Amino acid sequence: MEIAGCVPVPRAYLCQNHRVASFQQFAETCQALSQTQSRLQMAELAGDFLAALSIDEAEAAARFMIGRALPVGEEARLNISGRAVWRVAAEIAGSMDRGEDIFAEAVDFGDAVEIVMRLRSEEPEPTLTIAEVERQLREIAAVEGRQARKRKLDMLRDLLLRATSLEAKYLAKILIREMRHGMSEGVMLEAIAHATGAPIAEVRRISMMQGDPGRVLRVLRGGSVERATPTVRPLKPMLAQAAATVADALAMLGPNIALEHKLDGARVQIHGTGDGVRIFSRRLNEITPSLPEIVEHLSAELPGRRFILDGEVIAVDRQGNPIAFQELMRRFRRIREVERLREQSPVRLFLFDILSVDGELLIDRSYQERFAILEDIARSAQVELAGRCLPANLGEAERFYDQARAAGYEGVMAKRLDSRYSPGIRGRGWLKIRGAHTLDLVIVAADWGYGRRHGWLSNYHLAARTRTEGKFAEVGKTFKGLTDEQFREMTQRLLALKTGADGATVYVRPEVVVEVAYSDIQRSAQYECGMALRFARIVRIRTDKEPQDADTIEGVAAEFANQIVHPKL
Repeated sequence: MEIAGCVPVPRAYLCQNHRVASFQQFAETCQALSQTQSRLQMAELAGDFLAALSIDEAEAAARFMIGRALPVGEEARLNISGRAVWRVAAEIAGSMDRGEDIFAEAVDFGDAVEIVMRLRSEEPEPTLTIAEVERQLREIAAVEGRQARKRKLDMLRDLLLRATSLEAKYLAKILIREMRHGMSEGVMLEAIAHATGAPIAEVRRISMMQGDPGRVLRVLRGGSVERATPTVRPLKPMLAQAAATVADALAMLGPNIALEHKLDGARVQIHGTGDGVRIFSRRLNEITPSLPEIVEHLSAELPGRRFILDGEVIAVDRQGNPIAFQELMRRFRRIREVERLREQSPVRLFLFDILSVDGELLIDRSYQERFAILEDIARSAQVELAGRCLPANLGEAERFYDQARAAGYEGVMAKRLDSRYSPGIRGRGWLKIRGAHTLDLVIVAADWGYGRRHGWLSNYHLAARTRTEGKFAEVGKTFKGLTDEQFREMTQRLLALKTGADGATVYVRPEVVVEVAYSDIQRSAQYECGMALRFARIVRIRTDKEPQDADTIEGVAAEFANQIVHPKL
């Protein structure tokens, strides 16, 4: 298969008898993808490559191509930063002092790793296979206990020592989850449809349930998903679009809606397995050990029950009153000193949906039906539900919203009573209505501060996600909102993500998500998108969100258009 303007895929890849593929071939395919502009051609190129692999290798390659080292929910166990990858690569090449020059030359982080690995005295022969790379990444993730970090890095060094420069480039990209060749998860699903001959609607439906492209491919190829699937597998949470006002929400959803308090907490998915209770974060990472009081309560109140609950955990003081979101983040993914933190930083659980009960999946049932079932479960378990009302008219809806804001909630959620639960989809069935104008944006660069902020990266370049290209477009800057301690912590975090510098500006990989409040959006020739936020201020650091969860530039444009239609009085 040859594509104009692209590196052709070798014919050997396309044979009917599945063969063992080298990781070098995978890297060459990714290189070809980076030179392909057409979405359709990218899907065909990736699909043909995947179709030629065994089920096991195709499952791993599908994840690798979108920058996932391990199945969804397991990546956190790797715990290898970009800084660590760079240090190991530079040590191998004996070029620890060449960093600034190399990053100035490189297009991205993976390119920098490839450049430094070329400085080795000898380039190894390509002997790694896709299966070997996956096995070694799983082994790295499994390392725990004393000196775990050192052992992980030693294993990474062994892997990179065997890698060619091109293989090292894509290993680095996978480890930092930044492929930058245009292969988004949506394009990957189209590639899987091409590889298997399945209708794209079926592929997307299976993706909703499996939550991982590798498992989707395995299911469609007729393989058992048990190989890489834990007994308990979280589903991606359903997402909400934004509405500016309650009136807008009613206009978009119609009159048959429910309104719920929008809590300033962290999304959790709780699984009752029959043998116990397990809890997963919004990113599908398991956080069961971090929230023992919730596990103990539900295990005692719902013994032996099987269920999947969707809810929010908030941090509270000793009197049970809500406190700052950042206090809650002290609890997440902590496995040490949990009992002490349990006393110092208590939490409260609120439920707002149910996905499964007693073995029956409920996502195709209406929200109204699901909530009736949830009420029974919550009553049995003595668990709180998010505050809710079924407004009869706009006036009643606006009163509920005003009361929610007066009580200190972020705003309200509006949900159509007939809406289904669509895992991972930002559908039109749910809308979020916030009191303040806020956006979830990604930090793509930062400037060194001066005066009191000297020595800190403290003026942050904020960017929204582009929906079609998966890139980021800047919409403003801010140095407001963080404490001195947060400035220091953010400086260290951004330096670990550094990709280059220009004078006082340090460019970073787009990984840090922040919630940004602003007064309004204005026209601006300073930014390519033509818009800029006025009086931007960081409200909180969203450690529970990934860059792909950030607001889109299209959404910013819609907000801009809305304020022109509905100017402030």
